[in-house]
Amino acid sequence: MNKQRVAVVQAAPKVFDLPATLQKVAELTAEAAATGARLVLFPEAFVSAYPLGLDFGARIGLRRPEGRDDFQRYFASAVAVPSEACDALAAAARQSRVHLVIGVIEVDGGTLYCTVLFFAPDGCLLGKHRKLMPTAMERLVWGFGDGSTMGVFDTPVGRLGAVICWENYMPLLRTHMYSQGVQLYLAPTADSRESWLPSMRHIALEGRCFVLSCCQYLTRDDCPPDYRLDPELQDQRVLMRGGSAIVSPLGEVLAGPNFDGEAILTAEIDLDDIARGKYDFDVVGHYARPDLFQLHVNTRPARPVVAHRGGEPDPFSSEQ
Repeated sequence: MNKQRVAVVQAAPKVFDLPATLQKVAELTAEAAATGARLVLFPEAFVSAYPLGLDFGARIGLRRPEGRDDFQRYFASAVAVPSEACDALAAAARQSRVHLVIGVIEVDGGTLYCTVLFFAPDGCLLGKHRKLMPTAMERLVWGFGDGSTMGVFDTPVGRLGAVICWENYMPLLRTHMYSQGVQLYLAPTADSRESWLPSMRHIALEGRCFVLSCCQYLTRDDCPPDYRLDPELQDQRVLMRGGSAIVSPLGEVLAGPNFDGEAILTAEIDLDDIARGKYDFDVVGHYARPDLFQLHVNTRPARPVVAHRGGEPDPFSSEQ
């Protein structure tokens, strides 16, 4: 038997307040670890905001000054890798002795990315995944990830990979994750609709993997008083209602969905159930037809500026 406990944290940050959010991460990580969980997953953009209902003052051909102010505040509460904020997240993992996987808004140069960071129990940063395709208005404030951060991490709790929110509707990305032998498929999200859980159950069945999904439970009180919320949402107290869940490789819901408030959901999982599931279905193995269908994936970094000296290999050569 290869059993262990895992946890998903359904909560909200202190929006745009980086120090308070980092403190909340440490507290919630310790609380989850106290249940015996060896892996703790936080939602998409937990540090330090999924800016639900903001338009950043943008119209086609027009950007308002107050929208630039909102972006500056968002930018200031983001996490550079490395940075003191990143060190604080590492400390939370180390102090609780857990694998910590958390959604952050990452700042790199002048661009923000929706990113997931992976920390080992000793606080080591294992790596990250940047969201490949921000959805709709997200593209206004987030950059696009590339193929270099689509990896799976081999850890003592299993092979971990993250797919963020509506990336989970990209079947070729899912296939790439399955091809890397993902065992704990982590799906932090901002989607709290009823339709989300059926998607997670489908992915668990398709990949014959455990799926851990968590969404924020965000209220108006979690946002600053001057948060420029869309008028359509002004009367709503709950802005994101959760729906976090843990699903087995055969699509059984082991925990959740929870729509009641902030919560830590846990489940005991048995990694041997993955082999039991693949007995009759392996989408990138015995149930594949590579003679008919093949997926080619570019995992090289896509850099806008590449400096190289004469005589060095051409970084754009197809022969590398």
